[in-house]
Amino acid sequence: MHKQKIHIVGICGTFMGGVARLAKELGFKVSGSDANTYPPMSTQLENLGIELYEGYRAENIPADVNKVIIGNTIGRGNPELEFVLDNNLPYTSGAQWLGENVLQNRWVLGVSGTHGKTTTSSMLAWLLEDNGLAPGYLIGGVPENFGDSARLGGETPFFVIEADEYDTAFSDKRSKFVHYKTRTLVINNLEFDHADIFSDLKAIQTQFHHLIKTIPSHGQVICNSESPAIDEVLELGCWSEQRSFAGPNSDWQAVKKADNAEQFDIIYKNEVHAVNWNLIGDHNMHNALAAVAAAHHVGVKVVDAVGSLSTFRSVKRRMEKIYEGSPYGSKIRVFDDFAHHPTAIEQTVSGLRNSVGQELIIAILEPRSNTMKQGVHKNLLPRSLDKADSTLIYASDQVKWDIHELADEKITTYSESHALLEGLIHQLQTLDQPANILIMSNGDFEGLYDRLIEKLSYRSS
Repeated sequence: MHKQKIHIVGICGTFMGGVARLAKELGFKVSGSDANTYPPMSTQLENLGIELYEGYRAENIPADVNKVIIGNTIGRGNPELEFVLDNNLPYTSGAQWLGENVLQNRWVLGVSGTHGKTTTSSMLAWLLEDNGLAPGYLIGGVPENFGDSARLGGETPFFVIEADEYDTAFSDKRSKFVHYKTRTLVINNLEFDHADIFSDLKAIQTQFHHLIKTIPSHGQVICNSESPAIDEVLELGCWSEQRSFAGPNSDWQAVKKADNAEQFDIIYKNEVHAVNWNLIGDHNMHNALAAVAAAHHVGVKVVDAVGSLSTFRSVKRRMEKIYEGSPYGSKIRVFDDFAHHPTAIEQTVSGLRNSVGQELIIAILEPRSNTMKQGVHKNLLPRSLDKADSTLIYASDQVKWDIHELADEKITTYSESHALLEGLIHQLQTLDQPANILIMSNGDFEGLYDRLIEKLSYRSS
């Protein structure tokens, strides 16, 4: 039988790379292109037998292609998109293709919200996996319990997906999550973000209400009761079961037993279940509540889900320790985290502070998201970084505001990443106490991670 051919324009993002992996598992012949094809995604795709092209050219598209999938970063003027339109080739978005080819007839568990989607969806997938439900999943990161960002599954109907509110495609400005046919929905929190797509919070709330309209009456919406913006969405109408978490009067509650939330109790229907795990921070405690609640909706007993939390290994780039040593005498630990919104930054820094006590914290931040580049949240940054002892901020020339506005006695600003690295090394050389370096960016930070570790490791050798 002839394999259907699909070509993915913009294949190397985590989401589209996951779509490519799932298509390959379904038996499609897959090719794809991107402006930059680089490891680890390029390596993962090539190992799957997917033909990759660097740069966008009309000739990349196979002559006998059955469908072209257009990534949501691709706009008019892209040579491949123009070729598709000029030649009337069949095309779709990644989200719509997923809904039609993977998620049909599946019990979809969607994890949405401004923060915590990747961690919570990874956690939820693990709770199902560890309790024999073998879910498929598509996650915007690499869950360390699995090692891949996507898999088809199919032994059971369950599929866990990170339900992103970003727009679907150049011709479909609805959020991607409206395509997913979700039955169990988590809404972790809701704040203004994606200023390049949405004009204000109300515009985002409109998309979330579109999502709620798609949940069946026998489905379940699991919401953070401490997010007023979510309450406003629910007041527009909800036709499904509702469960709440986080607040003191919620269906699902948590009580900390340690300041850093490494130990806490989950309380559900007056039953108390003790959690002892490897993550830190109140935000992760609430992520766990949401994941346990969602797993419970598909039949996992609370006691079993709580037991599985102890073996959850988080996600790469979510407070991931990437170095520990004493190159200059005092102990230095380096953490990599994806935080890029002031709320997530504050949660991450606070979680580390509660974990390390009075040890030194040096925060390093790259304002890289489109919202940050536009300066929407710039006035919130100093407060979000307050629990760090010092902060080094780098802004490329793509940042549309003057990064040096933030400089004060605790914050040092840089317009070149190599100057930031030199300033950091100078600071580390003078240390007389342990230090925790927390690097926060949703990008590659111009290779700062590798350059820093190379310098520290060379000193240690």
